[in-house]
Amino acid sequence: MRVFKIAAMFCIALVLVACSDPKPILRTDLPKATSLVLYKAERLMLLLQGNTVLKEYDFKLGFAPIGHKQFEGDGKTPEGQYFIDRKNSNSQFHLSVGISYPNAADRRAAGMRSPGGDIFIHGTPRPYRFFFKDWTWGCVAVSNREIEEIYAMVDIGTPIWIYP
Repeated sequence: MRVFKIAAMFCIALVLVACSDPKPILRTDLPKATSLVLYKAERLMLLLQGNTVLKEYDFKLGFAPIGHKQFEGDGKTPEGQYFIDRKNSNSQFHLSVGISYPNAADRRAAGMRSPGGDIFIHGTPRPYRFFFKDWTWGCVAVSNREIEEIYAMVDIGTPIWIYP
């Protein structure tokens, strides 16, 4: 009976650990990127230091990934030059870095409609989970391990170019 109790307690502890959302690891051992380049069609993100590629990542986009974001709720990811304008260590998607969309041209192009906003590079909503298809509302999604690296490697003000 005692062995059964010990085994049951061990199983319960394993379940609790597996269901918990671990705190992100904020790394300081990685070099700083001076720019980011995203190729939407290839789902390829490059973190650069000058002309040197530091890291490459695959990513997922919004549910309607083709074309430039035009208005709130269209499921598209913006295209053009932007900047990293904020970092969120308490994101519901593990960690996130904000992209400075919309700029003045995006607001003009949206006309009377809201251009949207809150476009981020972020992780996933649950630990150890990555999606096989595009699923965001216009953000760029990577794995939680990858956003930990990206979060550490980019600073606010880092330029980002997003290509079709």
